[in-house]
Amino acid sequence: QVQLVESGGGKVQPGGSLRLSCAASGNIFKVAVMGWYRQAPGKQRELVADISSGGSSYYADSAKGRFTVSGDYTKNTVYLQMNSLKPEDTAVYYCKMRTTMWNDYWGQGTQVTVSS
Repeated sequence: QVQLVESGGGKVQPGGSLRLSCAASGNIFKVAVMGWYRQAPGKQRELVADISSGGSSYYADSAKGRFTVSGDYTKNTVYLQMNSLKPEDTAVYYCKMRTTMWNDYWGQGTQVTVSS
């Protein structure tokens, strides 16, 4: 059974930084893309950033210049470094891993709160 376990969320003041981590356990075969989504109260879940096994990365406009996604495909671990955080970044952040067979696995979510 595959599980994705996230860590690193918390409360931070505006302008602060957080680093999220997500590690997969169990038999997950050939991950093709690893990424981070977020869902704020009353809003739809949205893609924040992802990175492919080939090294290509994507960032939502809201994340460009502030967030950095990185991944270790040998360990099936993905990270999200978030700098210059804003109150509008407050959300539950979820990691997702997609395999080459288009199987999606999600983490349980970690709360990020940006507030003074």
